[in-house]
Amino acid sequence: MSADHRAWEHPARWWPRLSDATAHLAAPVAVIDLDALRHNAMDLLVRSGGIPIRVASKSVRVRGVLDAVLRLPGYRGILSFSLAEALWLSETYDDIVLGYPTVDRAGLSRLVHDEQAASRIALMVDDVAHLDLIDSIAAPSQRETIRVAIDADASWRSAALGHIGVRRSPLFTAAEVTAFARTILGRPGFRLVGLQMYEAQIAGQGDNGSDAQIIRMMQSRSSRELRIRRAEIADALTDLAPLEFLNGGGTGSLEFTGSDESVTEASAGSGLLGGHLFDGYRSFRPAPASAFAFDVVRRPTPDIATVLGGGWIASGPAVASRQPRAVWPEGLRMLSREAAGEVQTPLQGDNARTLRIGDRVWFRHAKSGEPAERVNAYHVVSGSDVIEELPTYRGEGKAFL
Repeated sequence: MSADHRAWEHPARWWPRLSDATAHLAAPVAVIDLDALRHNAMDLLVRSGGIPIRVASKSVRVRGVLDAVLRLPGYRGILSFSLAEALWLSETYDDIVLGYPTVDRAGLSRLVHDEQAASRIALMVDDVAHLDLIDSIAAPSQRETIRVAIDADASWRSAALGHIGVRRSPLFTAAEVTAFARTILGRPGFRLVGLQMYEAQIAGQGDNGSDAQIIRMMQSRSSRELRIRRAEIADALTDLAPLEFLNGGGTGSLEFTGSDESVTEASAGSGLLGGHLFDGYRSFRPAPASAFAFDVVRRPTPDIATVLGGGWIASGPAVASRQPRAVWPEGLRMLSREAAGEVQTPLQGDNARTLRIGDRVWFRHAKSGEPAERVNAYHVVSGSDVIEELPTYRGEGKAFL
């Protein structure tokens, strides 16, 4: 760690330093600060309470970062997003869980006939149709045994509020999960190795905003219900088969997930790079380990400076919290009728008056994976220097979902 510990808490030093370090690079420029990344990686381990963390690759999309984090004690395996990505990663990584079901026939055809990939990848399933699809590609006697994990719904079904959480698996109760597990165990060509239950309503909801009281109430009641139900599901499954992992959580719920005795590992990815969505959480705040900058190209009015590009929007509802946030110079705001645009982003505010054509404006992303789909590389900054260039998936010629 550098002598300037937690330097990101001093914006007037932090952001100009990045401008100076990258002045020779054309915009848009994306950076990862090494000290901030180290801080976030260690903070996630502390928050998880000692259970291993599986790295959510979709929130990173840079193999150099995956390599560095997985070398740290306490991190184990990858939670992948698409089968195409998992197959590519399986060439160099040996513990990959596919976080979502797949119907990629071409990818499945490769998987079922690739001994190494089949031994390294676990597919996520929650419907008999997923099993039927694999069997339609190759009969059990003519393919590798396919490792599968069950995705069970971790949302909260409130009597007053209805469904709270994301719409994922149709499997909710212990009876439903157990019945499906028995189906898997009764079919040749499959091996049940794990369980996933992602509590999005806890991990993905900040609890320090204007609606904090309602969010905290919801999360408290949901966590109590989930702890009981997940224990019932875990007990039922482990009575049926020796599982390799019981996975839960995300960056925003590591304390809760780590305290749940039914879980053997947590997943996290966004917290490594530190998107601004996490500014709305009480219990933690990651360092802004990654950021990107655009150059001012227009001055349409004295109090507006317009940068080229900027519309790197995060997934989720199309609201302000999913837009990138201009952080330096301070006090810049987007126009309500334009916001962040694909071709340009006008910025207004007192500091916009001082910006000149060619000046650099720094942004933080809302989440963490999206910027890697826009640039070919991140420039790693240590102190005041760029010390390395890490290609993104895109920079390696890969375009996954």
